[in-house]
Amino acid sequence: MTTPDAAAPLEGAPLIRPSSTDHPLYDSVVDACRSVYDPEIPVNIFDLGLIYTIDISDQGEVGIVMTLTAPGCPVAGEMPGWVAEAVEPLPGVKQVDVDITWDPPWGMDMMSDEAKLELGFM
Repeated sequence: MTTPDAAAPLEGAPLIRPSSTDHPLYDSVVDACRSVYDPEIPVNIFDLGLIYTIDISDQGEVGIVMTLTAPGCPVAGEMPGWVAEAVEPLPGVKQVDVDITWDPPWGMDMMSDEAKLELGFM
């Protein structure tokens, strides 16, 4: 008898975990993420769609799952630190963990309308 793979996504489960949008710190964390820019694209990483999940615990622990525009991004090793540095000083934030994922891969359809407009795609 075989057991199902615990890492396999559940059928019908979202590819991107939902964020803690109802947490009082959520808007502040989003604003902090909006202060971080991809050095090659003049749009902040939140509106680019690079922030997939912002998970905030009742204790003020912030977990951010993000991606990059491409695996070969020259700032791949630095950008998670930039995000953590932007979020950590916020009042009420006790700890920040930023993880990179490549699943699902980033696509231009993940950008906000503002980002598309800024980059001339609308």
